[in-house]
Amino acid sequence: MKKVALLFILAGFVLLGIGGYQYFKIQAAEKQAMTEVKALLEQSSKETNEAKKASPENFFPETGDKVGMLTIPTLEAELPIVEGTDPDELEQGVGHYRGSAYPEQNDQIVLSGHRDTVFRSLGEVEIGDTFIIHLPYGEFEYEMVDSKIVDADDTSIIKSTAPDEELVITTCYPFSYVGNAPDRYIIYAKPIK
Repeated sequence: MKKVALLFILAGFVLLGIGGYQYFKIQAAEKQAMTEVKALLEQSSKETNEAKKASPENFFPETGDKVGMLTIPTLEAELPIVEGTDPDELEQGVGHYRGSAYPEQNDQIVLSGHRDTVFRSLGEVEIGDTFIIHLPYGEFEYEMVDSKIVDADDTSIIKSTAPDEELVITTCYPFSYVGNAPDRYIIYAKPIK
């Protein structure tokens, strides 16, 4: 009986070690991405050559590129935005869904993130709260107008809204769920002109 108990204790320490390693790995990747994003935004604010300066018309980053920052004032959060929503990109911060628009491209902008890392407190955001997207070509503010919960496999929320711009933020739901969550929490926000 003592051997079985010792085996369970040892297994617990191994699982705790693996979880701790993954947590610190994700924290380091997010911190590195934020450093790169801040350098990108600082450099773009100093650009004087108009040919080099980014604009909505020529802003189409490659998968894995650090492209900007999402600020959520209500949560006092500054989060790096990375192009793509695969696990490698989401490990570094908020992923921009490839194929969706960016601010001033007059269509739907889709940002996704993990509920247990970057969007841990997203459920605290309420209608009327704001989100700010910082990109090399400017800052864009959006106001939350609605939210809903959909099935995890429901992709119907990703669609063209052209010529109207709309910010959609997605994460897994419920927030406290252990393992692969069965639903998605969706926030809709409109640009503040």
